[in-house]
Formats: sequence, C-alpha cells, structure tokens
Amino acid sequence: MKLKNFVCLLAAGLFIALSAATLSAQETKTKILKYDAQGRVIGYQESDVENKAESESDGSASGDAETFNPDTSFEKGELIVINPPRSFSSGIRSMGYQVIETVRISGLKMVVQRLRVPPGVSVPKAIKQLRGRFPGVEIDANHQFDPSAGVEFPNKIARALIRWTGAPATCGQGVKIGMIDAGVDVTHPALKGQKVVYRSFHKAGRKEGPKDHGTAVAAIMVGTPEWGGLLPGAELRAANMFEYNEEGRKVGNAIGLLKAANWLIDEKVHIINLSVAGADNKVLRRIFEKALQQKLVLVAAGGNWGRADKPAYPAAYEGVVAVTAISDQGLIYSKANTGKYIDFAAPGVKVYTAAPGGGGRLQSGTSFATPFITALMGLEIAKGNAKTVSALDTLLKKNIKDLGLPGRDDVFGWGFARRKPEC
Repeated sequence: MKLKNFVCLLAAGLFIALSAATLSAQETKTKILKYDAQGRVIGYQESDVENKAESESDGSASGDAETFNPDTSFEKGELIVINPPRSFSSGIRSMGYQVIETVRISGLKMVVQRLRVPPGVSVPKAIKQLRGRFPGVEIDANHQFDPSAGVEFPNKIARALIRWTGAPATCGQGVKIGMIDAGVDVTHPALKGQKVVYRSFHKAGRKEGPKDHGTAVAAIMVGTPEWGGLLPGAELRAANMFEYNEEGRKVGNAIGLLKAANWLIDEKVHIINLSVAGADNKVLRRIFEKALQQKLVLVAAGGNWGRADKPAYPAAYEGVVAVTAISDQGLIYSKANTGKYIDFAAPGVKVYTAAPGGGGRLQSGTSFATPFITALMGLEIAKGNAKTVSALDTLLKKNIKDLGLPGRDDVFGWGFARRKPEC
C-alpha cells in the first residue's frame, strides 16, 4: 500500500510539474535540449513563443520543413532535360510534349531544355514516360528551391560573430565571388558603392522575387566595414533565381539556377555561394558534376529542414562544400539539417543582416553561415594558396575547433573553421 500511494503521489507531482511547465512556456522562452545519435547533448532549441508575432508578420520567413518539401516542390507541367539527342524534339512532339526554352551553358558545353507536359499528364508520370522512351537521357522535374533562412532578433554583425578584427575597405581586393540567391537591393547602404554586379534570371512573365534574403547574404560577404562585411574589397556577381509564380508564391526553380550558373561561369568567378536548398535533381546533378570537373568551387547551405533523413541539394552533391549554422556559443542551429554531407560549421544564428530599404535585422539559418566559408575559400583561391576543393578543405582543417564528436560528425562536419583573412 505504501508503494502504491507513493506511485500515485509521484504521478500527481509529475502532472502538476508538467502543467506548470506548459503554463510557463506560454509566458517565457524555454529551452529544449537536442541530442546526437549517441545521446549526447549538442545544443538546444529555444521556443518561438516570444518571437511568434514578428515571425508571422514577415513574408520572407522560409526554410520551414513543414511548408517546403523538396521532393514535391516543382513547376507545374514542366520538365527539364540535359543534352537531348537529335531525335528528341520530334519524338516528344508526337507525344504531345513541347520544348518551351533552350538554355545553353557555354562554359560547360551543355544544353538544357525546358519542356511543357501534355494536358492531363502529371509531372511524375511524364518523367516515367519520357525516361522509358529515351533511356539514358537525363530528364527530371523543374524542381523548386528554398532560401535557407528564418527570422530572428538582435545580436551581432558578421565580422563580430566570426571574431575577425576590423577590416579595411580593401580587404578581399582581387577576389571575385559569385552568388546564386534571391534579389539584391544594390542601393542599400551596406552595398552602395561596393563592387556588386546584379542580374536576375526570373522567368519571363513573372515578377522578380523579394530582395530580403539575397541582400542579407550579399552584405555579409562584401558589405561595407560598418555593416560587418567579411570581404568589403571583393567583387560580387549576384544572380537572382527567385520569382513570384501565378499564385503569388515565392519560388526559385532549376532553370533559373542553371541560367545563373552559366552567367557566373562566363564571369570567371573564383567561387560560387549557393544559399539555397532543394531536391536531388538528376539534370542539376550532371551540371554540378561537370562544373566540379572544371575545378569550380561551390559552397552551399546545409539546409534548414531539421532533417537527418532528407539531404539538401546542391549541398549534398559530391564535391560541393556544405555548411551548417552555429550560434556564437558553438551550439547547432535548431533547424539545421544533419548528415554525412556536412563539411563545416560557421556562425548562422542571430546574424545582424542588411534588409531592403536601408535597415537591418537579425536572421538565422544555414544561408547566413555559408558566406563565411565562401569568403575564406575565395580569399585563399585569389591569393593562390589553394585552388581545388580538397586543397581548400585541408587548409581550413588546419585550424578547426571540433564542436561535436571527435573528428568529423554529421552535425558539425569537421567543426568551426577559425582561419582568419590576411588583410
């Protein structure tokens, strides 16, 4: 009886404690511990109760696993195909398909066509049908991509977060960085007067997408010293791949990414920053393989879906440098993807970023961690210290702060790269 009474009393106590915790969570911010596969604490997630109103009021909040599914996010009624054979156009025409755009990627000597699917045929069915008719030809959906970001509140500018000393305006001179992202407000004080060339590759007939995400990423990389720009003296070629579709939703697709990549290759940039995430598209995979064969260095966001079972692409492609986000205390970002493809960790939690219209705000996401690694690697390439991805990896690993399990792990990759720029 005594044991039974004790159990009842303990259960009642737990119920009261849980109820109190629930009430407390409605009034203040709570911390939820996060664990690795071995059960070790690797960080924590703060509840969004206090930030809910502001997050809901901001139309740019993205990278939410509940709202973006990379496998099912693609342009309705469209496919893309790489290097179609001569008989392809006439063959698909007889099946009711239509070529609506041809993109020539001159730097890689490749051709990509955008196709319209016959009425009443779903995209998955169309892919299966054409792959069966043209075996060996790479055909896939015109997948959409997600800017890997979320809204947060004030802390520090980029240079302070990575603990670099104040930079002269010439820091990064001679470095040419490419960026495939959203639109950029080149009139923002952080970018006004900087060496930024901007082009948009949104689809004809659609409105260019918003400029908040791209403005933030661009300013982190080449913004003025006052705004904490990592390499204020560098050149930036900024390409927009995002647009508003017919339903008014912000989207970026594979064709826009390919056009942007073609421009940047022609511009002979040292490195390309991709703060976007999407599905494993077979056509894009081939394009990235070819780009890597030509020694292009690509750095991409690890993704903000909070998934271990769903890698984000292009970060997960072999040879692409994948970056995850950590706080200034070395804790992993609560929404960061994990997996064997993660290479490095960099500040990406509560980074003070430039916002269109002249102001700034705090944002979090693997998008805002990626520019740190891009800036470091771009500087090393321009200085001639290293030119290949493997050589750059080796260089960064020489001064790494291991944050997770000893050595490389699926949460932090190799860890926090502490190399500082020589400028």
